[in-house]
Amino acid sequence: MEETQEKSLKHTASEGVVASQRTPFTDLDAEVQLALRCASDKKASDIVVLDLREIASFAEFFIIASGSNQRQVQAICDEIGEQLKKQLNARAVRIEGYKTGEWVLIDYGDFIVHVFDKDAREFYDLERLWRDARRVELPSDL
Repeated sequence: MEETQEKSLKHTASEGVVASQRTPFTDLDAEVQLALRCASDKKASDIVVLDLREIASFAEFFIIASGSNQRQVQAICDEIGEQLKKQLNARAVRIEGYKTGEWVLIDYGDFIVHVFDKDAREFYDLERLWRDARRVELPSDL
């Protein structure tokens, strides 16, 4: 008969080792760096980049940012889309949530941009859901 193994729901210290390490900004692709600069130029707040390469296969990075209202969320997304297309000829695979401007997801294949309004970001809390991902060290001028 097969033995069953019990798993604990408690978070142990060894599980958080990956998340405590930081990925250097220079490890990011040019597209990710440009998207971050565009978000910063449009005054996105609380910008976070999660390195998913060791824990997920569908994307390498998440960019998470906030806008103060629907118009700013859309402006951040517009700038990212326009500049990536213009400067690097990169186009989004899919864009979701743009009309409402509450949570806009822009999928570029290798990376995904999430732009939230304040309430949606607190509610969905992607940083907590993906807490095992490494964070990327962002430059101070960003």
